[in-house]
Amino acid sequence: MTVKVKFLPDNVIAEAQVGEPILEVASRAGVFIPTGCLMGSCHACEVEIGTDEGQEDVICACISAVPSGKKELTINVYSDPVW
Repeated sequence: MTVKVKFLPDNVIAEAQVGEPILEVASRAGVFIPTGCLMGSCHACEVEIGTDEGQEDVICACISAVPSGKKELTINVYSDPVW
């Protein structure tokens, strides 16, 4: 199943497959998500992902994949000034 992924704040849109790693989708779309450990421990790759309830959850992009059950997914990439 194909999912339309929208990366904010630049409104970059990419097509992705369910289960595809978010970092791979971002890279293919030319969106840079900072990384550190690539295991979810350092939280350098934190992004906000929109929920069905209209809220946002914070996830580590390095250990997350495109979820099933959605036709569209919004990911807010923000910079942590500490990194």
